[in-house]
Formats: sequence, C-alpha cells, structure tokens
Amino acid sequence: MTDIRNDVTASFAATFGQEPTGLWSAPGRVNLIGEHTDYNEGFVLPLAIDRRTIVALALRDDRVMRVASAFADELVELDLAELTTDVLHGWSAYPLGVVWALGEFGADLSAVPGFDIYIDSDVPVGAGLSSSAALESAVAVALNDVWQLGLDKQALARVGQRAENEAVGAPTGIMDQSASMLGREDSAVFLDCRSLDAEVIDLGFDRAGLDLVIIDTGVSHSHSTGGYADRRASCELGARTMEVPSLRYLGVDDLDRARELLDDVTFRRVRHIVTENQRVLDTVRTLREQGAAAIGDLLDASHVSMRNDFEISIPELDLAVETAQMNGAVGARMTGGGFGGAAIALVPRDAVSRIQVAIDGAFAEHGYSQPDVFSVRASDGARRDR
Repeated sequence: MTDIRNDVTASFAATFGQEPTGLWSAPGRVNLIGEHTDYNEGFVLPLAIDRRTIVALALRDDRVMRVASAFADELVELDLAELTTDVLHGWSAYPLGVVWALGEFGADLSAVPGFDIYIDSDVPVGAGLSSSAALESAVAVALNDVWQLGLDKQALARVGQRAENEAVGAPTGIMDQSASMLGREDSAVFLDCRSLDAEVIDLGFDRAGLDLVIIDTGVSHSHSTGGYADRRASCELGARTMEVPSLRYLGVDDLDRARELLDDVTFRRVRHIVTENQRVLDTVRTLREQGAAAIGDLLDASHVSMRNDFEISIPELDLAVETAQMNGAVGARMTGGGFGGAAIALVPRDAVSRIQVAIDGAFAEHGYSQPDVFSVRASDGARRDR
C-alpha cells in the first residue's frame, strides 16, 4: 500500500507537472455470501479487502478534467461543460461517470473547478473483487472532499452505483459500492438492498484463526455483456409472474407455488435468489451465535445453488471450490457475478499453503492456466490517505 501511494504521487507529478493536493483510496470487496441478491432488493454480506485503488488529485483553476491511470496509456481530457454520459467510453467512463453522477445527486457542476487525477490499484481486475467499485468509490470520496459536497458514505455508494449503471452500462446493484465505502477491519457489511440499511457485522476470522483465501481463476468476465443481464431479466420475469415488486418479497415457502407458475429455467433462477437470501440471514445469525468456523456449510450450499440453479459457475471455479473443500477449507464458493473471476475459501491458517499447492496441482492436471491464490483481510472502507 505504501509503495502504491508513493508510485501514484510520483506518477501524478510526472504526468501533470505538480504535486497532488492529496491521496484518497477505496478497497475492493469480496462477497462472503449473497450473490445476485442485491438487484433483487435482497440481502448481501460483503467485506472490504486489503487491496485498494488509490487516486491522487489536484484542483485546477479552469473547468477541465484530466484523467490518467497506471492501466492505460491515454490521458483523457474533458471540459465539465461537455460532460454527458454519451461522451463517456472506455476505462475513463468509471471516474468521469462518478463526476456525472455527483451532479445527479445535487452537486452543481457549473460551479466547481476542474481537476487533474491519477489512478492506480492493486485490486485484481476481472476477478470478481469489484475493482470498478473501488475506483468509483475512491474518486467519489476524493471529489466529495475537495468540492466540499458534504455527502455521506451511503450517498456516495449510490453515486458509484449510478455511475456504473448509467455511465458504464453495467446493471449492478448497490452492494459493491456499499462494501467499498462502509467496510471495517475484520468485519462484513450486512446490507438490506431494499431499505439500504447497513450494519457492520463482526466476522471474528482473526480470533478463529481463519484466513479468507481468494482463488482468482484468471478467466475474465464482463458484467456489461450478456450473462449478467440475462440473469437479471429472468429474475424480473419471475417477480412479475409471481406478482411481487421484487424477489425479496418471496420466501422459501413460496417456492412450491413458483414451481407451478414458472418455466423450469426461470424457476431455478428464482429459487437461487430466494434460498440465497435465506442463507445470508442464516450466516449473520451463525456468526453471532456460533462464530466464523460454523458458516462453512452455508458457503458450500451457496456454490451449489449458483452452479446448478443460477448457472453462473464455470469448470475452473468448480474445480477451485472442490479442491479447497477436499484439502481442509471450512467452506468455499464462487464469488462475484460469475462466468469467470474468483472463488473464495474460508481456511484454517495452518492449511492455507496446503490448499494453495493442491489448487495449483489440480489446475495443472486439468490443463487450466495457473490461478492466482492469495489471502485477504477485511479492511476499512474509502478514506483520505494523505
């Protein structure tokens, strides 16, 4: 983290010829449980991780926005007066989309100065760890500070979501930005996506001697392409057919009626959401009553539901989960939007190296590219660093 801060400061100076006003950062997130429930107004339990996106920023004396990053060669320049979602494209749609969304949330973009911004990150891209929300959240908290907008973190989470939905075109829910904004050390964010009520839940991984291991398959996915949108459309069809505003209004007891009314594919999509909501509630209760070591069966069941009912897993994710389970993991599941990305495993600290070796061997045996396997810790949310 310190190295990234220093790198960002140096890169900002090299790019823009001055020192930044300050550095802000926001974490990626991993979802412990509650997948695809967010846009169905359900429950999720993400945690911010100790991988962060850093932004260096300085205000200008004109209305120009200049955006540069460590992951693209181009320097994007745009006048605030010309900012609409129609002119945004590529990677810069994320930071500039946040500027547009701040305007939608009340910022007077005709009265604020332009800025120079440089972005770097150690959140893996395409791994289901929400590198996009980390970027949006870091930019949002920085501009909220320097423009003195006075928005709280829950409002800034909605800003990031609006940017991703409207400027980037990815139909994601509020979970990613909420975790990136509200996270705390060794804790998860229990979020009700209907009311937007958020509660910080003690995980107790450290006390239990458990590590959360990420298995990044390296198989890239994109939320703005078909699979994610198709699943969302199936959920909306299920809710309309069941005559409810969203699938949040259905419980496990409603599934027999749903089976009668829905085609098989739509029913299985609905069953995943309904049972996943219950698993989130059960996980929160189990953490409180029994502790972290007791949630493994819920993680395992979540993966089965995503594999069989929601059909968003892939062979690499299934192999990662099964190998972790066979080598001492308390529980394991794929995480993120699916069709690639990462799996997570909750692992006793003394078994981490054994699981890493086993997963490397299993992937080699199946002819898959070597995954990136690493541990993460629950971290604090978006903040000013310097």
